[in-house]
Amino acid sequence: MREFFLIYIACSYATVYLIYMKFKATYDGNHDTFRVEFLVVPVGGLSFLVNHDFSPLEILWTFSIYLESVAILPQLFMISKTGEAETITTHYLFFLGLYRALYLVNWIWRFYFEGFFDLIAVVAGVVQTILYCDFFYLYITKVLKGKKLSLPA
Repeated sequence: MREFFLIYIACSYATVYLIYMKFKATYDGNHDTFRVEFLVVPVGGLSFLVNHDFSPLEILWTFSIYLESVAILPQLFMISKTGEAETITTHYLFFLGLYRALYLVNWIWRFYFEGFFDLIAVVAGVVQTILYCDFFYLYITKVLKGKKLSLPA
C-alpha cells in the first residue's frame, strides 16, 4: 500500500512539474480569468459542514471529493470565453467526464451487490456529471463528426 501512495505522490508532482515547467508556454493567461477562490472557499466551507466524521482526514477527503466535482468549471469557463477548444483538449475533457460518469455505474453496482452507499460521493459525482452534460452534447454533435468544437454564436 505504501508503494502505491509513493507512486501517486510522484505522479502528482510530475503532473505539476509538466504543467508549470515543460508546458508553461501553452498557458493562455489572457483568457484565464476564472477566480478559483470562488470554488475553493465554498467547497472548503461545505467540507466542514457536510462530512461523515468531523476529523482532519475526513474533512480533507470530503474537500477533495467536492473540489473534484467542480474542478472542470475553469476549463469549461475558458472554452466559453474563447468560444472554441483544440481537438486534443476536447478529447481529454470528454474522457475525463466519461471516467467520472462511470463512477455512477460503479456506485449503482456497489449499492446493488454490496449494499454500500456513500451519499457525499454520489451527490458530488452527479453534480460533476451534470456539469459535463452540455460539453458531452457539443462533443458528440461536433467533434465526433470531425468538426472543431466551437460554441454557437
